[in-house]
Amino acid sequence: MHVYEVLKRPIVTEKTMIGTDEHNKVTFEVDMRANKLQVKEAVQTAFKVDVTNVRILVMPAKTTRRGKQIRIRQAKWKKAVVTLAPGNSIQLFEGV
Repeated sequence: MHVYEVLKRPIVTEKTMIGTDEHNKVTFEVDMRANKLQVKEAVQTAFKVDVTNVRILVMPAKTTRRGKQIRIRQAKWKKAVVTLAPGNSIQLFEGV
């Protein structure tokens, strides 16, 4: 998998912005096939920062019911919480 195919988009919510401000953590939606080493390499290559830790979570699918049928509203997806080294920051998240 190519380095630029791993990261899909940054996740910008109130909770992730608190993590960015207080703990120097950045959250991304990543490809389902990506592992921790690929995410670390992709962030370091794309943003020229040092990464100290990567945590990966698989978010479950959101379902709905209509009678006895269960339908999927949103497919499952993977997110990564990346901890940056002290003194590093990503300009994308500054001042948001």
